Amino acid sequence: MNMRLLDFFADVTDPRVERTKLHKLEDILAIAICATICGADGWTEMAFFGECKQQWLKTFLELPNGIPTDDTFRRVISVLRPDEFEACFQRWTKALSNNRRDIIAIDGKTLRRSHDNANGKAAVHIVSAWACENKMVFGQIATNEKSNEITAIPKLLEMLVIDGSVVTIDAMGCQKKIAETIKESSGDYIFSLKGNHGTLHDEVKLFLDDAIANSGMYDYNCAVDGGHGRVEVRKVWYSENVQWMPDRQQWQGLSSLVAVESQRTIGDKISTERRYFISSLSGVGAKTIGRMIRNHWGVENKLHWSLDVSFGEDDCRIRKGFGAENVSRLRRIALNLLKQEKTAKCGIKIKQHKAGWDEKYLQKILGI
Repeated sequence: MNMRLLDFFADVTDPRVERTKLHKLEDILAIAICATICGADGWTEMAFFGECKQQWLKTFLELPNGIPTDDTFRRVISVLRPDEFEACFQRWTKALSNNRRDIIAIDGKTLRRSHDNANGKAAVHIVSAWACENKMVFGQIATNEKSNEITAIPKLLEMLVIDGSVVTIDAMGCQKKIAETIKESSGDYIFSLKGNHGTLHDEVKLFLDDAIANSGMYDYNCAVDGGHGRVEVRKVWYSENVQWMPDRQQWQGLSSLVAVESQRTIGDKISTERRYFISSLSGVGAKTIGRMIRNHWGVENKLHWSLDVSFGEDDCRIRKGFGAENVSRLRRIALNLLKQEKTAKCGIKIKQHKAGWDEKYLQKILGI
């Protein structure tokens, strides 16, 4: 395997006592990553993958005692420290991205089958940072409840390098503390607003709706998109008039307000939705900020959808220890590698099959 990848994970502490180390930790991780790339789901499939590919794996791994059993994969990966694993993951993604500034979409996803009712353990909720331009996961952090996203997001942001990047977050993450964290890290933000923000949402909605109705001071852009019997008209209104806002000083860096209206026509059915945003950006205009807001949904369409459809994440029943969180990180490593491979002009699922069938293609994904 590309030793650069393994080198990034060399700092993960091996939790086993010396006498139980029949297999090297880097061999266990390497096989797990390769198996996950090829669609393996769970400990048994990782072990079967290793057995089927043992001769090929020996070309770049030591395997002093052959292939680990499924129980070894479970015992080792379930007790790896998630914070160490995540720190190594982020160093690797930083190297892959070449420190390019990006639009970073923050959003959460629940691992639905990871709950353990017998032991009173709730399903693991993973908050991920998706780099829209690089098309890769930059980082993740686990919480026990979706409601804990508010406390998890600042911790995730503090682990990331967001200097010069724009962070987009849905309404749950629209918090003054999060705005402060982003600005103090030399980034910018775009926050979605909903009714649960009370007066802030109502004030911004009233101001922008009045400006739109009365041709007030704003920048405007309209774009039309369509296909497969659907036509969508997206209108964006952008205003840097925030001086009237009574609480603007409490939102560090607040510089602009945005309204986005989407009108979708499917057959004879027409639906219209208008959403509102606050941002620290200035001087960007309606077209640019509209593109950034639209890119945010890449975290749903290109990350969460791929994890469920291509990797079967929602159906995975791993629950013990840190197993669910660490295996979710293996999936994101695999997804990043698959997305970085550009020669095969096909979707993630077909790339997974191709990697399992063709060892030369798997070597290309791994950079061997």
